[in-house]
Amino acid sequence: MENIVLHKAESRGNANHGWLNAYHSFSFASWYNPDRIQFGALRVLNDDTIAAGMGFGTHPHDNMEIITIPLEGDLAHKDSMGNTEVIKNGDIQVMSAGTGIQHSEFNPNEDQQTKLLQIWLFPNKRNVTPRYQQITLNVADRHNKLAQVLSPNADDEGVWIHQDAWFNMGNFDAGTATEYKIKKEGNGVYAFVLKGNVTINGQELNTRDAVGISGTDTLNIKANTDAEFLLMDIPMNY
Repeated sequence: MENIVLHKAESRGNANHGWLNAYHSFSFASWYNPDRIQFGALRVLNDDTIAAGMGFGTHPHDNMEIITIPLEGDLAHKDSMGNTEVIKNGDIQVMSAGTGIQHSEFNPNEDQQTKLLQIWLFPNKRNVTPRYQQITLNVADRHNKLAQVLSPNADDEGVWIHQDAWFNMGNFDAGTATEYKIKKEGNGVYAFVLKGNVTINGQELNTRDAVGISGTDTLNIKANTDAEFLLMDIPMNY
């Protein structure tokens, strides 16, 4: 039976630290909601705006798959594996924290803010060797169709992680519709609208709204206005 969980934009947690304005779809840091712990293997979806020249100091992670999708501006990354990179809109970065990493992230620009999504998934294997991957995507590939940006397979489109998860992004003109087949039996999809108005399986969503859908194998998606969105196809039991 199809199960739908609706998360309206205004129902998210918000922590505005001045240098960081963060919206949490799931319980994070000082924002705790017992009904909003996770959706299947998806544990964190943070919608962050970082002020010019500011950022996160060095901090640790372990046994988590961490996906960063920059939406605006640049994000400078440095980690204990020796990676020093800048990621920007159109890029996607993943880290498998595994046995443990430390990293810092900051906005290197003094004249503009940085916006990004940071997503944490529980891995399907623990204590792996930490790894880092970053690629530049062709944003044109998602015009009026879904473009895969993440999968479990290193030789597939996009980045890969230690989980049976597939992410797709779409940038649809008003009136464009498509069907999405869930990749693995038992998976659900958490859909997050970056901008615009989209209907998914009869549920209307506006900018920064999200819906979690499980117990079905097909999504019917229609952009009612020009719209951008992210589909996260993830295990409900892991």
